Amino acid sequence: MRVAMYYSNNDVRLEEMPRPRAKDKEVLVRVMASGICGSDVMEWYRRNKVPLVLGHEIAGEVVEAGKGTRYNVGDRVAASHHVPCGSCRYCVNGHETACETLRKTNFYPGGFAEYVLLPPINVEKGVYALPDKVSYEEATFIEPLACILRAQRRAGLKRGQALLVIGSGISGLLHIALGRAKKAGLIVATDVNEYRMKAAKRFGADLVVNGKDDVPARLREANSGRTADCVIVTTGSVKAIGEAMKCVDRGGTLLFFAPTDEGVTIPLSINDFFWRNDTTIATSYAGSPEDHLEALRLIGSGEVKLRDMITHRLPLAEAQKGFKLVAQGGESIKVIVEPQK
Repeated sequence: MRVAMYYSNNDVRLEEMPRPRAKDKEVLVRVMASGICGSDVMEWYRRNKVPLVLGHEIAGEVVEAGKGTRYNVGDRVAASHHVPCGSCRYCVNGHETACETLRKTNFYPGGFAEYVLLPPINVEKGVYALPDKVSYEEATFIEPLACILRAQRRAGLKRGQALLVIGSGISGLLHIALGRAKKAGLIVATDVNEYRMKAAKRFGADLVVNGKDDVPARLREANSGRTADCVIVTTGSVKAIGEAMKCVDRGGTLLFFAPTDEGVTIPLSINDFFWRNDTTIATSYAGSPEDHLEALRLIGSGEVKLRDMITHRLPLAEAQKGFKLVAQGGESIKVIVEPQK
């Protein structure tokens, strides 16, 4: 089978690998669509693991179902690459994404391939049957939207609260779209890329501010003198993080959604940020199985409309182009690879 083998953001090669076969309790999926995630282009995170086949936002058709599975050939599915055990101390306390099992599980070889093999634990805990009204390309949003759902839950975003999203790439736009669907109050977005600023407005932001401007001042102007109840940072820019810390209202939450570059540290004044302000800093990583199911429901119901976020659909042979588009962050939002083309 053909795969897009990743060596670096500028070196993704079309190669051949043996097609896997499904054994008992395993499922083999023909990948119809696979989204390129921002984490896929974090070279510092991948450099000691290459070469490898990336891709974890997948949807496709079951072509082999081993004995003991509840799936059948022809089923349309999406699948999680990481799944929690459901029974460890992290899982039972609502921190499924800190589960040791989740950090070790994966499917083989990766979503930028014609086929992926799902091991038994993934088949049991991380496969989602697609209703007919959800297309394969829409289903590639299940995993990223699950991550957004968990993050907004961790941030405690409530109906009517003011939301500030720092960074309007695909993660930022998903936060905006979900915030709008969940009836947040004023939604403000920032970016320095004009294309993405326009996209933020299109997908639900009430106000879009250039990140080079005085963001706290613009926020206060729009929010009756107050800053935001919830600030979500979807960029690793140190400058943006510093700005975000000035934008959280008393009693509010600052959530770091994106990692920084390797080795980055941020100075923090306990007195200025925390003391007397009752502010919270939170982080979020990945999504639980329940988040994936809720993401599928929101997509299927049309409460969160995502199809228009897709700007590029590429055949497997052009995966290199897709990685460059995502890494450069220019005039692209969601880039999807279609391995059967």
